[in-house]
Amino acid sequence: MSDGTLYIGTRRYSSWSLRGWLPVRLARLDVEVVTIPLAGGMTPAVRAVSPGGTVPYLEHRGNRVWESLAICEYCAEQAPLLWPDSPAARAHARVIATEMHGGFAPLRQAMPMSLFRPGAAGAGRTEAALANVARIDALWTETRARFGAGGPYLFGRDFGNADAMYAPIVARFLTYQPELSAVARDYCAAIRAHPLIEEWYRDAAAEPPEWHLAAVEAPP
Repeated sequence: MSDGTLYIGTRRYSSWSLRGWLPVRLARLDVEVVTIPLAGGMTPAVRAVSPGGTVPYLEHRGNRVWESLAICEYCAEQAPLLWPDSPAARAHARVIATEMHGGFAPLRQAMPMSLFRPGAAGAGRTEAALANVARIDALWTETRARFGAGGPYLFGRDFGNADAMYAPIVARFLTYQPELSAVARDYCAAIRAHPLIEEWYRDAAAEPPEWHLAAVEAPP
């Protein structure tokens, strides 16, 4: 019997679900994963199970956590290396994770996560979205320069909570293909090659067609 349940939305589209699912898997929590197909906007089935009316929503050993960054923190209590060891790196990781959590709305709106959207390369390039792209590229470049020695992820060898928060941005960049620096392109390739990201894409491809949303499946 598992220790709880993680509720997520449709893998093709639910960027926040990916941000919650990754630390749960990285921390090796023994939970059942339940996928609720998203209906666009508010989904009644999500509201029926989640106290916040959103996914991801984690129930684990009687604890209820219904927000992605809180799930990251909860999982780090079980697996401390989800945040970097050193105080300076750990502070920086939390800052950039929080900036991701609270920002970049123009990018989210112009380039919604849709893993297999046809003809999306070059789409969504509004001025505000491209400003977000530039800011994220700069964040990744600075972080890799300061803390990334020893591995391909933001803080080096270990795929951690900061990487989990930015993984859906990588997915967007792979779909819409904005211009990126060499550092950012290499980081995107490293994230895409991670076994958990490969698993997410594989499971997303296997979702039934009736879960697809026309608005984010049609060419932009």
